[in-house]
Amino acid sequence: QVHVRESGGDSVQAGGSLTLSCEVFGYTHNRACMGWFRQAPGRDREAVAALDTYTVSLYYTDSVKGRFTIFQKNIVSAVYLDMSPLRPDDGATYSCAVRDGGCEGQSTFSAKFNHWGQGTKVTVSS
Repeated sequence: QVHVRESGGDSVQAGGSLTLSCEVFGYTHNRACMGWFRQAPGRDREAVAALDTYTVSLYYTDSVKGRFTIFQKNIVSAVYLDMSPLRPDDGATYSCAVRDGGCEGQSTFSAKFNHWGQGTKVTVSS
């Protein structure tokens, strides 16, 4: 059984930085799309960034380009999200998700992800 665990959420001031971590346990495929999503209270879930573990292709939503960086250290087992500088509208619960078989190019953010974590909360004060 696949288990996804996020960590690193915290309360920071605007302009600050955080790095979120996502660890995946029990995953047996050698290629995946690792995605970060976020959801603020009263808002729909939003895709933030994604990484293909085989091609190392990266995908970002426009609002985080130039501020957030998704990267991996070991194939599939862990992915990270560097966030800086943070803005108040970045505050949300951030969830990590895994999609079997890699990312889908321009359709990555609308593709189905197979395994999800519980999320880690990021609060950004102005």
